[in-house]
Amino acid sequence: MSKQTLSFQAEVAQLLHLVTHALYSNQEIFLRELISNASDACDKLRFEALNQAALFEDAPNLEVRVTFDKAAKTLTITDNGIGMSQQEAIDHLGTIAKSGTKDFMGRLSGDQKQDAQLIGQFGVGFYSGFIVADKITVESRRAGLKPEEGVRWVSGGTGDFEVETITRAERGTSVILHLRDDAEEYLNAWKLKQVIAKYSDHISLPILMEKEEWKDGELINPGDQNGGRQPGGMVKTDEWETINKASALWTRPKKDITDGQYADFYKAISHDHDAPLTWSHNRVEGNTEYTQLLYIPGKAPFDLWNRDKKAGVKLYVKRVFIMDDAEALMPTYLRFVKGVIDSSDLPLNVSRELLQESRDVRAIREGSTKRVLSMLEDLAKHDKHTAGEGADGVTDVVSEEDKAKEGKYTRFYAEFGAVLKEGLGEDFANRERLAKLLRFASTTSDTVSVGLADYKARMKEGQEAIYYITAETLAAAKNSPQLEVFKKKGIEVLLMTDRVDEWALNYLHEFDGTPLQSVAKGAVDLGKLQDEAEKKAAEEAAEAFKPVLAKLKEALKDKAEDVRVTTRLVDSPACLVVQDDGMSTQLARLLKQAGQEAPQTKPVLEVNAEHALVKKLDGSVHFHDLAHILFDQALLAEGGLPEDPAAYVKRVNALLV
Repeated sequence: MSKQTLSFQAEVAQLLHLVTHALYSNQEIFLRELISNASDACDKLRFEALNQAALFEDAPNLEVRVTFDKAAKTLTITDNGIGMSQQEAIDHLGTIAKSGTKDFMGRLSGDQKQDAQLIGQFGVGFYSGFIVADKITVESRRAGLKPEEGVRWVSGGTGDFEVETITRAERGTSVILHLRDDAEEYLNAWKLKQVIAKYSDHISLPILMEKEEWKDGELINPGDQNGGRQPGGMVKTDEWETINKASALWTRPKKDITDGQYADFYKAISHDHDAPLTWSHNRVEGNTEYTQLLYIPGKAPFDLWNRDKKAGVKLYVKRVFIMDDAEALMPTYLRFVKGVIDSSDLPLNVSRELLQESRDVRAIREGSTKRVLSMLEDLAKHDKHTAGEGADGVTDVVSEEDKAKEGKYTRFYAEFGAVLKEGLGEDFANRERLAKLLRFASTTSDTVSVGLADYKARMKEGQEAIYYITAETLAAAKNSPQLEVFKKKGIEVLLMTDRVDEWALNYLHEFDGTPLQSVAKGAVDLGKLQDEAEKKAAEEAAEAFKPVLAKLKEALKDKAEDVRVTTRLVDSPACLVVQDDGMSTQLARLLKQAGQEAPQTKPVLEVNAEHALVKKLDGSVHFHDLAHILFDQALLAEGGLPEDPAAYVKRVNALLV
């Protein structure tokens, strides 16, 4: 076949421009990505060869080789993995099929344009080679194809690439980087070994480089040993050496692994530049045997809220890589967890479909979920530890390990707290544990730091419920008219502002025996916290106000289900609530914003009979307009909008002139 020139997919061309012009803050990231790709290619061959041993051909030992040529200014990463056919080279190297590319490029062209760490998060690691190279040549042959069915792919990182058929005896892929002048440091064995040790030491395949040894320079005067020599240098031998440990990190004893090695392994599998918050490495034995190495990241990924994105840990069976993102091994609400699970019991030919049905997988999923929750509980326990003198006069001693955990749960919750709440509706078995991990702002704390146990511990005597309010923003929640009587009596109310709160609280009706009560649902009943005089005054006000209530109900019959006198208001004239079993107005708004149909429910208008505006209603010639203004203002106060904003403005203007 003759050579053909093809154009990159538009997104790839744009990406390559950004890579070559913007990513320079950490050049060495390219080597991690290319070695990682080479390792993946070997893993894929090993997996396909389970059913087709002939794919190994005459080279059963899988490996990655790194070579360089100073004269030609090339760096080559070669693997003997699965390789690519010509069509696969066109598809894989000329197109980005993965979602998220546009978001990636948006980030690169913004404030983070110098952050090369981003590149691996979007499945575009191959293109990182253009950070250091002005041309890349890829030569490959897929395992099982004939030697003359190899392919050469060449691109200068601009708008197009060339492909042609070649003869390649060895299966696998060679990525040849033609280095730019400012990247010549990667033509140095010491530099390459340093980068590989930093990013790729954990890879279970051997990474090989040619051995070098020192050779003295030639004598300046061959007849005079003391006349000096030409400069010496390192020269390559014909031997190859393994430059990584070549053993899977999770298979080593914990005592032999440093914190730095754990952190480097996390960075390699997650493509995250930052260290993880915490991790757990365990060998689980019993009916189901497996090893788990699980990490909790310090930062949320850009696509955290994409529930359709495949997320999960890497699955190995007896150290053989099976699949990335094995979502069946971790519940959806823990999709931020990274790591590896290596099973001793699953079959090597396990598929995603089989994973859904396997009893062993269910046991691994339950065990891994509990392990993650234990890690979070430990962080929460030590989040704000302060050493002090106990009742027995003994001062607490805080270990260095516990000190290192201080503040970490607060950091975790700021990034992932909203996702954790999804577990209330998804994981019935662990609902109580999850409830203890939740944190909220409250009327006594603007920071998201109040746990349900903290709230319950400081409930007022006679208080029978945990009170909360949901709103779109903290300001809207704090200033809601529905809180007025609670503030007056010094009763703490939890302020919930995450979009998931309304949904999640449908599954959490009580905590440790105490019911949760929305202050925006039903008639307010403070029980023992309301004295008899207050109750009597409220009843008398309601009785005296009956004629006005009847007129209000008639005027607002199309908007309000009911109108009643309330005891929850102190300074405001009115507020909207829903019946105990009704959908809150906040949830209805969220559903509409998401393009979903919300059931048509009318709120209840509660009025403060002591307020001057409400008193003005009685006998007013503008009764109808005032009634509608009262309702629309109550709607505005809780973050809603009148159905007819223009009519509201017209009514207000008419009363102002």
